Amino acid sequence: MDLTVRAASAEKEQLQQRYEASSSSLQRPQLSGSHGRGSGSNGHLSIGSGSVPMSEEELESQFQPSPSPPVSHNNTTSPNNLRAPTPPPYSGPSTGGSTQPSASQEPKGPKKFPGLPLLDYQLYNPPLSNLSADHTTLKTSATYISANASALSSFIRSQSTIPPKPQIHITGKQHGFVDFAIKVNLMNLLVPENPRKRMDYIRCVATGEVALRGGTQPSAEPEVSDGGLDEWARRFVEDSASVKTFLLERVVINMDLNWIEGQIRSMIATTSYKGEVSVSFPVTHAKVVVQNPDKVNKFFTSVSTLFAGKKKYEVVKAVWPFATHKSGEPDRHCAVMSEHAWWREWQNPLRHAIVTRRQGWVSIEDKLEFLMEGTDQNSAVVSWGHNI
Repeated sequence: MDLTVRAASAEKEQLQQRYEASSSSLQRPQLSGSHGRGSGSNGHLSIGSGSVPMSEEELESQFQPSPSPPVSHNNTTSPNNLRAPTPPPYSGPSTGGSTQPSASQEPKGPKKFPGLPLLDYQLYNPPLSNLSADHTTLKTSATYISANASALSSFIRSQSTIPPKPQIHITGKQHGFVDFAIKVNLMNLLVPENPRKRMDYIRCVATGEVALRGGTQPSAEPEVSDGGLDEWARRFVEDSASVKTFLLERVVINMDLNWIEGQIRSMIATTSYKGEVSVSFPVTHAKVVVQNPDKVNKFFTSVSTLFAGKKKYEVVKAVWPFATHKSGEPDRHCAVMSEHAWWREWQNPLRHAIVTRRQGWVSIEDKLEFLMEGTDQNSAVVSWGHNI
């Protein structure tokens, strides 16, 4: 009976010692080597039921750095290096960059607006500039442009990347009344959807061509050889004239306006309209003028211009072709579509606007309305009478 009790007691004591050893290993780090007191033969700090607790100073001393032996690069395991090398912390797979675009990663270039040509529309309203009342001429007297040749040429180049706004104005009058006055924007016919297919270019005055070359009267002199825009900008900046201007003109070429006007007048004739019809093709945003600032005030500048004249540099044009050649010439390619294709799309919306006595713009909404509702079917017979 005593043997059974002693065996059970010994077994209980062994289990208690194992439990205490396991709990102590979770609470205190195992330090390799033989530092401090109470270290066992295996180089680990002995923590048993009979060990003396370590003070805070002793525990802190165990974590102080000690001189480490030279690192061995072979695969042999020395007695002083029993622990396996710790792998580097896991940092996750490399994706080559953040998935969220930062501000610096935003696509460069003009912002795209649905239904509008891809252009940098902010260039139509640069700082320190103003647009004329008829929307044809943008003028600036900014010193940083007019007094620096590099800035001037850069400004002219940027302004040449946006087209003018060609339009069609159709007006009908009779007995003193305006029956209709509609406008159509043709700017989208100059800018293809693919920027690589754009046809626009900068043209400087050619040798022997008569133009305003820094004087008050047109002339074929002076020449700048191959200097081009940069040379003309330099001459303008260095000109000592009290009043001087540098002009960029945006022009549209190779659009058959006579054919378009003929189609419009023929279409109006089918409505039995007997009044006076006018068809015009104005172009807005067609000029950019850089002028040196007023040296005293606007009145002084006006007086100086009256007596000394204004030195004008009208030697640069931004050319925006509707097509590569004039209508009827071989190998003609249009930037967007031909005059015939445009007329097939717009003749019915234009006719509907006229017979409904519209005054204002005819836009894509009118074409959409015709395509979806066939609005022109009920306007074949028109009464143009007036109650006078």
